[in-house]
Amino acid sequence: MNRLSVLFAAFFASLAANAATLVLSGGTVIDGYGNAPIANGVVVIENDRIVAVGGRGQVLVPDGAEVISTEGMTVLPGLWDMQVQLMRLGHGDAVRWNETYAPLAERVVMPIAARQLLQAGVTSARDVAAPLQASIRVRERIQDHLLEGPTLYVSGPQLQKLVPAGAEAWQWAVNGAADAKAKVQALADAGVDYLLLAEVDLWTAEELTAAVGEARLRGLPVHAIAERPADVERGVVLQFDGFLGTGMGTGPFPDTVVLALHQRLMQPAARALSWTPAISALLNYESLRENAEPLDDPRTTEQLPPLVADDILGSLSNLERLNAFEMPAIKAPSLCTRLRQLEDAKLTLLLGSDAGAPAHLHSRATWQEIDFWVRQCGMPVLRAIQAATHDAATAMGVGHEAGTIAPGKFADIIAVRGDVLRNPGLLQSVDIVIKRGRRVR
Repeated sequence: MNRLSVLFAAFFASLAANAATLVLSGGTVIDGYGNAPIANGVVVIENDRIVAVGGRGQVLVPDGAEVISTEGMTVLPGLWDMQVQLMRLGHGDAVRWNETYAPLAERVVMPIAARQLLQAGVTSARDVAAPLQASIRVRERIQDHLLEGPTLYVSGPQLQKLVPAGAEAWQWAVNGAADAKAKVQALADAGVDYLLLAEVDLWTAEELTAAVGEARLRGLPVHAIAERPADVERGVVLQFDGFLGTGMGTGPFPDTVVLALHQRLMQPAARALSWTPAISALLNYESLRENAEPLDDPRTTEQLPPLVADDILGSLSNLERLNAFEMPAIKAPSLCTRLRQLEDAKLTLLLGSDAGAPAHLHSRATWQEIDFWVRQCGMPVLRAIQAATHDAATAMGVGHEAGTIAPGKFADIIAVRGDVLRNPGLLQSVDIVIKRGRRVR
């Protein structure tokens, strides 16, 4: 009986193993490293990990595995969006949104945004500036499979000097060095993944030193919103880990910013420096002013409750009345120039869309960022994909286990019908989404 028990146990274990084995077969595989694509690629997944990758005939397909044909598709790592606003859904009226929906951030808004991102092929995302406990709990509920969404990295509230009335839950005002240190401690104790600063040019030297020093003690990367040249210049000196956005008026980055970046990267002991330019929010707005038809596409709002969708679309019915973007027609032409300046500076360029900004819905934002980089700014498509996969995972300290299609990595994979290398806009319609080995689309 004992021998029979062992044999039956082995038999059923074999069945369980096969049931958890998934194979993607036939598509063109882009690995995320920037290597040449693999034609007729085969990817073998067991449980939540990739176990083999290669061309057809090079990889053994296990007996009993579930085989998904990806013939005619491009297979690539799940996308990372390094700048998303989970507590906003693209509504055009910030006052109304804050009054009506901010109290519903954790229960309604953030879960909707997370699901939209995942269904759009975003398997990992970095959230910016949201209520602290809401951020932590939504991240944990996704981890526990109680919500659908990407693997989240959260900042909780951003720290800044001046906080508008009504925004206190997701923007914390800093008043003095002791207060800066205490707020960083509170964020670290709650379990945020990184520290986000804003209005850096307004901080005192003592406040910045206290905040950054405490973040280093707690192992928190420090990132800042780049609104003015002084934000970057001060952040470079204090060894910030990265910047978000491309503010600073119109035209190219000032020479002082470019010089500061070059000086930082020339320092032999300098920390790695990343930048998430997030150019698509403004470019999308300018595009919609010329042709708002994409907002009528049912895919844009398919994950939204009808009442919320109607409210958002109603707020965008007259784009000329939106005041969220300052001088958009003047700023838009300079964004590609700034993107090239950042690429030339040889820092780590990360892809982030600022999804949730007015008219920038989570269902469309990430693929648009990639598309604008390539189609409007001339960035090679493999470079843009690398910024949205391998480089993003590496910047968040998890490149050893995520961000690429390679044996041993988490199985975060998407597949899109057609040739993404020729037409990155195809990413607007993702056919297959696999997160940690589980197919979710």
